[in-house]
Amino acid sequence: MSARLRGYAIFAAVALLVLVVAPAVLPPFRLDELAKYLCFAIAALGIGLAWGQGGMLTLGQGVFFGLGGYAMAMYLKLHDAGGDLPDFMTWSGVEKLPALWKPFADPAFAIAMVVVLPVAIATLLGLLVFRQRVRGAYFAILTQALAAAFTILLVGRQGLTGGTNGLTNFYDFFGRDPEADGTQRLTYFVTAGVLGVLYLAARQLVKSRFGRLLVAVRDGEDRVRFLGYNPATVKTVAFAVSAGMAGIAGALFVPVVGIISPSLLGVVPSLELVVAVAVGGRYALAGAVLGAVVMNYAKTSFSEQWAGGWLYLEGALFILVMTLAPKGAVGLYEQARDALARRRRTPEPAAPAPQQETQEVPA
Repeated sequence: MSARLRGYAIFAAVALLVLVVAPAVLPPFRLDELAKYLCFAIAALGIGLAWGQGGMLTLGQGVFFGLGGYAMAMYLKLHDAGGDLPDFMTWSGVEKLPALWKPFADPAFAIAMVVVLPVAIATLLGLLVFRQRVRGAYFAILTQALAAAFTILLVGRQGLTGGTNGLTNFYDFFGRDPEADGTQRLTYFVTAGVLGVLYLAARQLVKSRFGRLLVAVRDGEDRVRFLGYNPATVKTVAFAVSAGMAGIAGALFVPVVGIISPSLLGVVPSLELVVAVAVGGRYALAGAVLGAVVMNYAKTSFSEQWAGGWLYLEGALFILVMTLAPKGAVGLYEQARDALARRRRTPEPAAPAPQQETQEVPA
């Protein structure tokens, strides 16, 4: 079987597992947990595109995740308020709806902003940074600082963003009860479907001419520049696409979990996404998705029993993977597969021919 057919077969098997088997065997609570993991997988897919394919270590993906989440949450809060002020604004002493909130009463505008806001900010940041040839650790630190500043901004504007508590208590999701089992199953299928579509789109992008150029920029940016291409444009486009994916993930996260708050968007959540991508395999898009699902499941399971030590375990795992297995779990699988294929192709050495015994002739 060719590599292309094998890839489609694996994708079909995973789709069957996610769309048919999981909803049939998992209770509503566990299915909702899996939907949350799939939201993180969408954000991790963007990191896999930017970091794994483009070499841009982004430690602030939580910013774009939060922009998409808050855009969706603002619409839901205004819809629940029915023309009045959202409940948290009333508690905070706000007497008039801020101008920033008014356009989000339109669902079409809010859904558009889920993608437009992250893409616009990522594009602006990319044009400013990549043209100055900022890369490597400097770019990573810059995105991390952006995540920290964004969190401080959200916490400090209680009347505008809900402060530390964020936005929660949603009672209507496009005419459906968010807490109903039917709605939770619907959001699960929507999340899984969006992840599948974005994965196929990202895979097609990687295999395109732009994808090959992006990998060339990762491996030798100066050489690409000498060939007449502009690496800043290539990196900006990839960075903006990854930001748009994070925005979509944040928007889906709101109805799945029922909350969006600064604690979900800061430096630590952004680092956890990077760790998940590294563990799964940053050079493969499937590895980024796999790492996000497995790591978040492990976080849920282990943190319940070892709440104070999970972050240490996660940090140690990241260090071990980056030093001993830079290509992650997918890289280890590929190495084992290639070794097995070489072993099958190598013929076994022929057994030596038996030597005939010479009989002595008596004198």
